[in-house]
Amino acid sequence: MEELEKSLNYQFKDITLLKEALTHSSFANEQKGKKIKCNERLEFLGDSVLSIVVSDYIYKNCPELPEGDLTKLRASLVCEESLYKFAKAINLGSYLVLSKGEQNNKGAKRPSILSDAFEAVIAAIYLDGGREPAANFILRFIIPEIKNYKKHPAKDYKTTLQEIIQKNPGETLKYVLVGESGPDHNKHFVVEVHLNSNVIGKGGGKSKKQAEQQAAREALELMGY
Repeated sequence: MEELEKSLNYQFKDITLLKEALTHSSFANEQKGKKIKCNERLEFLGDSVLSIVVSDYIYKNCPELPEGDLTKLRASLVCEESLYKFAKAINLGSYLVLSKGEQNNKGAKRPSILSDAFEAVIAAIYLDGGREPAANFILRFIIPEIKNYKKHPAKDYKTTLQEIIQKNPGETLKYVLVGESGPDHNKHFVVEVHLNSNVIGKGGGKSKKQAEQQAAREALELMGY
């Protein structure tokens, strides 16, 4: 825990909050009768803390962006892909408490598990020390991403893919929802993009739109764009 606290740049007064943030539901379910808390409730709170901190920061520091662009920027910062990257930066996966099954399935490397744990850690810091340390933790990752976004604005991968396919008359694109998991407040969607009847990309996200964008992005990468 001390090692992780150094990575977080935050020392907990109540270390049980951090331990709860690292405990996946699979482990809690495995320990029948022991009433072990998992990180799902913390993840729920962390998602909201993350959203308000990011919204507040980009509203104040990106005055040149209209509402639509602010929405796109925020979505790119709080999506599963970004949180997964942030979690990997602090090696969060090595501290997660998982069931034996999840360990065998390499759950500590799964984007959905890592991104959820990252949000749970945000909530743990927020409950332990308040908004300021939670915001400091979040902005450490967010600010560099915002600077990069301004240099390279987020692309609409679906539109780009559509424009490429339209150059070939008779070709049709279709996005197909192939997976949906998680509780109502934390859904994870998996979408395939089909070119005629062939799967050319697959992506996941916390909304169908995010999943479709990631599927289109994978398709573009595989096509060499």
